[in-house]
Amino acid sequence: MTQTLTAVIHKEGDLFVAECPEVGTVSQSVDVEEAIRNLQEATEAYLEEFPMERPARPLVTTFEVAVHA
Repeated sequence: MTQTLTAVIHKEGDLFVAECPEVGTVSQSVDVEEAIRNLQEATEAYLEEFPMERPARPLVTTFEVAVHA
């Protein structure tokens, strides 16, 4: 069985950090594809130990903030 989960990716210095908000797992790498593969492996290992019934889908949106220069 497979489940579709979310990967949120951002850059920190020279690394790409990938996070799965449904589970809370995180990984990193120097390229996006490897960060996602690492996240997949970390999430699969986590779910073997802590299975989930059905993950809640996160609401992903954007918002604006005032930036004072």
